[in-house]
Amino acid sequence: MVGAPADAVNRLPDPDRIALLPDRIPHIKPRLLVAEGDPVAIGAPLFEDKRDERFKFLSPAGGTVQRIQFGPRRSVKAIVIARARGEEGEIRFPLLDEQGLAAMERAQLIHRILEGGLWWVLRALPFRDLPDPERVPPMILVGLAAKEPFLPSPSVYLKDQAALLGFGLKVLGKLTAGPVVLFSDARSRAELGPAGAMLTHVVEGAYPSDDPGAVLYHIKRNAAENHAWFVSGADLLLLAQLLRQGRCPTRRIVAVGGAAAPVRQHYDVRLGAPLAQLADPGRLTGTERWIVGGLLRGYASSAEGFMGLYETSLNIVPADEAPDFMALFNPGWGRPSYSRTFLSRLNPQPLVYGCKLHGDRRACIACLHCANVCPVRMLPHMVYKAILAEEVEEYLQLGLLDCVECGLCAYVCPSKIELSQTFIAARRAYAREQAHKRE
Repeated sequence: MVGAPADAVNRLPDPDRIALLPDRIPHIKPRLLVAEGDPVAIGAPLFEDKRDERFKFLSPAGGTVQRIQFGPRRSVKAIVIARARGEEGEIRFPLLDEQGLAAMERAQLIHRILEGGLWWVLRALPFRDLPDPERVPPMILVGLAAKEPFLPSPSVYLKDQAALLGFGLKVLGKLTAGPVVLFSDARSRAELGPAGAMLTHVVEGAYPSDDPGAVLYHIKRNAAENHAWFVSGADLLLLAQLLRQGRCPTRRIVAVGGAAAPVRQHYDVRLGAPLAQLADPGRLTGTERWIVGGLLRGYASSAEGFMGLYETSLNIVPADEAPDFMALFNPGWGRPSYSRTFLSRLNPQPLVYGCKLHGDRRACIACLHCANVCPVRMLPHMVYKAILAEEVEEYLQLGLLDCVECGLCAYVCPSKIELSQTFIAARRAYAREQAHKRE
C-alpha cells in the first residue's frame, strides 16, 4: 500500500483541547463522574463502567470539562477537556519498584491498576472486553508487531524502552497463573534490540497473524485458554509507566499514514489529541476520508475528531467516490483487488487504496474468498447465513467466537457484504446475553 509512515518521530506540543471517547470503548456502559464546567486534574476520574464501578477512566489532562457530547439514547460520545494554560494539576499514585512488585500479592497489584485507571489496557478473549479482576487468566498475550496498515512500528515505540517493557512483563506475570506470551514477527525481532531477546514466540505470515486471537488459535491446548487476556505492547508501556513513575500516562506514539496524508510519520502526542493536530486540514482538499486506527479495523472520523484510547494511528486516504469512466474496459493495472480479475495482480508497485466500493451490495455467491483469508479457518459465508437465520447454536459451532474481527472477509468479498461488521454485532449481542444470564 502507498502511504507507510516514516520511522521519524516528531514530538508535538500539548494541544488546547483533549478528549476521551467512551463511545469507542467496546462493551462498557459509561456513568459520568463529571459535568460541563467542572475542573479536573490529570488522573481525576471522568467516568466509570456501570457494570463494575472499579473500572474507572481517568483524565489525561488538567483543566476544565468544556463539553460532553451525547449520542443516541444519551450515549456518551466524547468528554472534551480544555487544557489549563500553565500547570495542569496532577493526582499522584504510589510508586512500585522491582522489589515491591516481587513482594506484592495479586490482589494488591490489581487494586493499584484499578485505582490508576489503566485496567482498560487489559482485555479478555473471546469478546475483547475488560477482564474480570477476580478471574485468573490461563495466559496473557502481548503483541508487539504492527501488520495492519499503518500502525506504529514496534522499533519506534519500543526504542530505549526495553527496561520498561521488562517491568511490564513482570507485572503481567503476577496477574496470571500461566505463561506470558510475548510475540512479534521475525522482521521486528531483528529491529527490537534488547526487547527482541524477551520474545517467547515469533509469528509468520501477513496481517492478521499478529492478532492475539489468531496467535491463541494456533497455540492453545485446551478450551480454558479461550479466555486468555491480552494487551498490546504500546499499552503495556503505559501500564508500566503508571506503576513505576506513579503518574497517569499522558503521551503515546501515534503513526500517521495513508495515501492522502500530507506528512507520513510517527508522532509523540498527548492521549486524546485532536486529529487536526496530527494532519493539517489546510493541506488537504476536503475530499479525503479520515480513519482513526488501522485501515481494516479503524473507524471514520473528521478533522474535528480526537484519538481514542485504543487507537494508535490516523490514516488519511482518498474518498475516491466518483464513478470510473469506462470502467468496463479498465484492465485495473492500479486497482487494488484480491481477485485475479485485474492486471494489478501483476503490478509489483505499491498501490493507492481509497474508499471506492467498485459496485453495490449483492447476494453471496459462495466464492470462498472469505474462507481463504480467514486466519482462524472459519467459513465466514456460512456463519453469515446462520446469523441472518438467527441460528445461534449453528454459528457458534461454525466458530463465530474464534473470529478476530480483522475485516479481511469484508475486504475480499466481491459482493460487498459487510461480513466483519455483522460478526462483530453478533458477537457483542451474544456477550450481552451471556452477561445477563450470569446476573
